[in-house]
Amino acid sequence: MKLGQISAISFISQVIGAVVGFVATLYVARTIGAEPLGIYNLALALVSWISIAGTIGFSGAISKRVSEGSEKGEFAVAGATIVIFLFILLAVGFLIARPYLNDYVGFPTTGFLILILFGNLASATVNPLLVGLQLVHLRDILSTVRVFIRSTLHIGLVVVGLGVTGLFIGHIVAYLLIISIGGYVVVRKLPELSRPEKQHFRSLRDFAKYAWIGRLRGRMFNYTDVIVLGFFVPQSLIGIYSVAWNIGTFLTIFTGSLQSTLYPALSKISAKDDVQAVKDIVEQSLTYGGLFLIPGLFGGELLGERLLRIYGPEFTQGTTILSILILANVVMGYQSQLLNTLNGIDRPDLAFRVNGTFVVTNLILNVILVYLYGWLGAAVATATSASISLIIAYRYVTAIINFDFPVMVITKQFIAAGIMTGFIHSFLWAEKIYGVLNHNLVLVIMLVPSGAGVYFLSLLWISHEFRETVSQNLPDRVPLS
Repeated sequence: MKLGQISAISFISQVIGAVVGFVATLYVARTIGAEPLGIYNLALALVSWISIAGTIGFSGAISKRVSEGSEKGEFAVAGATIVIFLFILLAVGFLIARPYLNDYVGFPTTGFLILILFGNLASATVNPLLVGLQLVHLRDILSTVRVFIRSTLHIGLVVVGLGVTGLFIGHIVAYLLIISIGGYVVVRKLPELSRPEKQHFRSLRDFAKYAWIGRLRGRMFNYTDVIVLGFFVPQSLIGIYSVAWNIGTFLTIFTGSLQSTLYPALSKISAKDDVQAVKDIVEQSLTYGGLFLIPGLFGGELLGERLLRIYGPEFTQGTTILSILILANVVMGYQSQLLNTLNGIDRPDLAFRVNGTFVVTNLILNVILVYLYGWLGAAVATATSASISLIIAYRYVTAIINFDFPVMVITKQFIAAGIMTGFIHSFLWAEKIYGVLNHNLVLVIMLVPSGAGVYFLSLLWISHEFRETVSQNLPDRVPLS
């Protein structure tokens, strides 16, 4: 299957999941308010941070070694064994720290936290195996099913009055079901599950000793601000911040799909040939890494307040936060593509340095800026640290691989986004003058897909490269140029 088609399947799957998750979050927010959402997201952030110690980079190591094509069964068993051992240690730690955990979250959550931890670590084992086996699209389909199950349970359990408890139960049940299905697929697709030897553990360790900080970087980008905010602001503001963050990360779905799809190809080609052989893949990753991020940056600025208003009047406090977080996700989208390249060509040492810079900068800036400026400081800290790490990642990749940065293609994406902005702005101006719709939700539902349509039609019109890429990845090779 072509890489573009795999990315498309992965992207569509995740979009469906994001839409379903949006509906569920919207219902929960309007039914029980921002504070329960804050408790739930704070607990998830806490477990996600602690989950880093439960894999210590072995997720990336499993994906890398399995994708290289030899001794897949041995590496799979070795990775699973390590993660299970680490889960047991962390679960005991949770039980010991129970009073402190419950006090921090503001809810008796220790039992839920242990089950969520198990789901996170099991997922951090199964998903890399699916990626290593080049089943990225299947991983994302399963992720969409998980979101659908979780969202359905969230709505149902909130309806019957379980509140925050229902949010935790829905999350855990959905994870366990999908992990079981994914694990079954992995076992069927692996040539055989064989007993690993010392060199398999050693090989995973050699990659993981650098890759762990990449997982830390991902968790810090997603959750550092929430963790720090937990010490300084009420749970209601954390709930609003989390909603703004979820809207911002929606734009990174395609970037993540592209990254996961290209990784096995990068790994396999670089393992067989010189690293310069991956030049074209690197250029493609940068060409289309911002395909959705760039118009999202423009659209978020125009429609941010209206998007947040859908969740309820109190959520509009986060309008400025949303704009900054969208910018942070745009920057991180490009940074992730470059880090993907470094890991794919087996240079986790350089990825380690990039991630280390982000981790240190993000933590320091969050503590300082949240203390001084509250949740606005958290958003600025995330955007700033992402920008610094992007610059460093670009310097490392250009020092190893001689590639052409796709300036003209990206410029055309900005032009298409500008045309889309003009369309949306004109529509909003007409609505303000004539007030035909006079309904925020209907207006947003109309403008988001129509704005996206204008963007992509404009890009097809002005970009030969985009027309050619779309044509090459259509199932029947429909010519567009």
